Amino acid sequence: MKKIFTIFALFILMIVSLHAQQSPGKDHSKLNITCKTCHTCDVPTKSDPCLVICPREKIATVYQKPEETPDLITIDQISDRYGPVHFSHKIHAQMSIMSGGCKNCHHYNTSGPILKCNSCHEDTRKRDDISRPDLKGALHRQCMDCHREWSHETGCNTCHTLKKNVKEIQPDQVKKKLAGMAHPVLLEPTKIVFETNYEKGKMVTFFHDDHTKTFKIECTTCHKNETCLKCHDTKKVSDEKSKIVKAHKSLDEHHKQCFSCHKEDNCESCHLNKQAEQFDHGKKTGWALNKFHVNLSCVNCHGSKIPYSKLDNKCVSCHKEWNNENFKHTITGLQLNETHAQLNCEDCHAEKNFAIKPVCTNCHENYIYPKQKPGKLVRTK
Repeated sequence: MKKIFTIFALFILMIVSLHAQQSPGKDHSKLNITCKTCHTCDVPTKSDPCLVICPREKIATVYQKPEETPDLITIDQISDRYGPVHFSHKIHAQMSIMSGGCKNCHHYNTSGPILKCNSCHEDTRKRDDISRPDLKGALHRQCMDCHREWSHETGCNTCHTLKKNVKEIQPDQVKKKLAGMAHPVLLEPTKIVFETNYEKGKMVTFFHDDHTKTFKIECTTCHKNETCLKCHDTKKVSDEKSKIVKAHKSLDEHHKQCFSCHKEDNCESCHLNKQAEQFDHGKKTGWALNKFHVNLSCVNCHGSKIPYSKLDNKCVSCHKEWNNENFKHTITGLQLNETHAQLNCEDCHAEKNFAIKPVCTNCHENYIYPKQKPGKLVRTK
């Protein structure tokens, strides 16, 4: 009886082991992901792990910079009528930055090495999961959408060479041709002035320099959905003298990017009858930056979340931990004498408001700053 019970227990253990949730591995905690990356519910269980079908774009990925990628990749997994395709990878990687980057093609790649397309897409069209394109369909779908927009044709010979002519083009020749090729560096404009039909203000001045350098907004924040078509189109008609191409967009399309940060602004904030002045912290917020703040990045005070939130301009709202022990008063240009160096900040600065003139009347009857100083002036950098 004991033997039968032991066999039965082992059988149950085997069944549980087969159906138990697999361990994610010892390196799972090192990945820069959250539970929501893989689970759709708040409390996943062994019986109902509520796993998403595939994390796709949200999963943590490790990609190389365009300049670190190979110049050329030879795609030769499919070869019936045509020879291999010599794909200029580095140039495409450079151009893809404005339209989604590496994940445009490597959309299921996780934190390991870059996977080949046939790791997920089968070579044959006869497959069990028809929701996932076969290799031929996946490769063509990636290339044809852009090429259709750019050149308005998708002829096979654009990328392929017939097998009978394949000897005429060798990878070494293509590599030599691509060596040193790169997308030209795009110069950032300082400002762009748009002419509009808005009656109360026909001019909108966009200070590109402020957005990228002062506010540290990434290019892809505004340009993430752009393709090569914006600049390269064999059928685009433009004024060659002025190099102006009129964009035909709806009202919503024109304002979508701006409204993502300027939700509370009214139309007259941007639409004027003259060119606007560049951003000035004092005029815009009513609080001019002093020498201690003028060279700081916006994120030092406002954080990285955009749009930036309004702050209380009292020093103590950011500098809560300042006291006579950790603050070097010399950086203000005034070195405190021995007596005053022992005092608390609020003994001279009411409510720790360092923006206003300090008071001496708490200890001295007839002392007025700066006529009487609690130390000596020193030169600062």
